[in-house]
Amino acid sequence: MRVAIVTGSSGLIGSEACNFFHRQGFLVVGIDNDMRSYFFGADASTRPIQEQLQASLNHFRHYNIDIRDKEKLEKVFLEYNTDIKVIIHTAAQPSHDWAAREPFTDFTVNANGTLNLLEFTRKNCPEAAFIFTSTNKVYGDAPNYLPLVEGNSRWEIDAAHPYFEEGIDEQMSIDQCKHSLFGASKVAADIMVQEYGKYFGMNTVAFRGGCLTGATHQGAELHGFLAYLVKCAVSGKPYTIFGYKGKQVRDNIHSVDLINAFWEYYKNPRQGEVYNIGGSRHSNISMIEAIQEIENIAGHKLNYTLSDNARIGDHIWYVSDISKFKNHYPNFKYQYDIKRILTEMIQTAETRQMLTNRRA
Repeated sequence: MRVAIVTGSSGLIGSEACNFFHRQGFLVVGIDNDMRSYFFGADASTRPIQEQLQASLNHFRHYNIDIRDKEKLEKVFLEYNTDIKVIIHTAAQPSHDWAAREPFTDFTVNANGTLNLLEFTRKNCPEAAFIFTSTNKVYGDAPNYLPLVEGNSRWEIDAAHPYFEEGIDEQMSIDQCKHSLFGASKVAADIMVQEYGKYFGMNTVAFRGGCLTGATHQGAELHGFLAYLVKCAVSGKPYTIFGYKGKQVRDNIHSVDLINAFWEYYKNPRQGEVYNIGGSRHSNISMIEAIQEIENIAGHKLNYTLSDNARIGDHIWYVSDISKFKNHYPNFKYQYDIKRILTEMIQTAETRQMLTNRRA
């Protein structure tokens, strides 16, 4: 049986990948040690998703392994060896702010962990597709120096700029800018993924994601803005917007759409590739617009405050140009736009809140 290894298998993207590749007939090997609860607290734990995967997928095996643990990780690769056809690497420390608290943890998880996976792939299953969830934070704060124009509800790039039609492409430099420590650790991993593809001739790809989201996202204050925004709106918890008058713009891609992009790559892999991937012009929104949309969809009013203190390295405006990926993989199509994403997330959050209220 074909084997798919998924790291961060109980997270948003990892769990979506597990379900998808299981439906395609793979034996899915999930690697996850619930570090999200360590990063963001018990409310962000992915343990319930792990239990759900174990209960619902017949051909799923869970391994409680830290990707920094080379000895345990190597045993998994040795066990499945050339049956491994794809590695979907989603495990990461994902927060700007958290990285500054524990730089060694951030770097060893994001960079060293990725290197471990690449090397064990090279030694055991070099023909496999290695799919890495990188981030748009590899561009640091360079997008903030684009010619941006302030509107009533959002920042927008000047209409005369080449990025206006499609968004930011892969030609943007990753040098001479402020990344945050998180961004720097992801740059290291991103470059290593490219290098294993180009140096060793392996099928590796770095997907530089915008905001990755979906109904199962365990949003926290320090990571997953849209999920946490919805959570606060439904529960009545206060929310703080950091900087830029709440007009900062993000493109959002649903986990289903991202996994469909992974699948297109898997079917026809390329060596050492890089793609910007996100909601693009198809699905993007500012903080203030998102708050208004949540109220329009479900009537939830958010109790929020505006802080003048922007997060270090945070983007004012970021929209992904995915035209390179679509040119290489023309069968890719979006299923979700921003309204559908928010509607699904609100419905899920309302159900969770109702259950919480009943238990109380």
